[in-house]
Amino acid sequence: MPRDTLTREQIIRAAIELLDAEGLEGLNMRSLGKRLGSAATAVYWHVKNKDNLVILASDEVWNEVGLPDLDAVDWRTAATSMAQDLYTMITRHPWLVMALASQPLYGPNKARHDDHSLAVYEAAGFVGAEADQATASVFMFVLGSTLGMSASISVNRRLSQGGGNAQALLEEAMAQATEIASRFPRLRARLDAYADAEYAAAPEKSFEFGLQAVLDGLEDRLSTRLHR
Repeated sequence: MPRDTLTREQIIRAAIELLDAEGLEGLNMRSLGKRLGSAATAVYWHVKNKDNLVILASDEVWNEVGLPDLDAVDWRTAATSMAQDLYTMITRHPWLVMALASQPLYGPNKARHDDHSLAVYEAAGFVGAEADQATASVFMFVLGSTLGMSASISVNRRLSQGGGNAQALLEEAMAQATEIASRFPRLRARLDAYADAEYAAAPEKSFEFGLQAVLDGLEDRLSTRLHR
């Protein structure tokens, strides 16, 4: 694609597609230029470097998280919707977890999300630092809930790129983990109770259960404060 027809929006979209397919470690200007049908040097006319491109790509995906109308729904419905959208967005773009851990990420879309999150918890009754703490508590729960999935995708990709049989290597690792887990009574009982259970695999609906437990705790905190 000629330099004069290449746009920043096209570059960002192609970068997200490459990140989804190859992960953070697979993003480089040469691969991106090939995906765009352009020379890698043309990309530099629109973005400064890989770090800048990761910031732009990560900010773009925050658009996938809906911002509920607080005049139409109660705070808990809004908080649940935003957390579920965030979870879905991160599982769609698992490279974001590594990006969050490797460099500061910022931009107008993330700022818009963060501002609306504060509005949700202020609508609940939290004020000042407590609104920030409530927002952070739910965000950290959602982020933590995606770590296992993101790690699994990263390991599968790394094993596949190593030239071996990724599935066989992963099954061997899980078999070893299961054997170690079986030495401990509660883990052994869980594995025995569910014949198809994998060690460290979360039970079905664990995210929904955990999210509602976090929101229950926040609601109880508000209730306790009101009744002092």
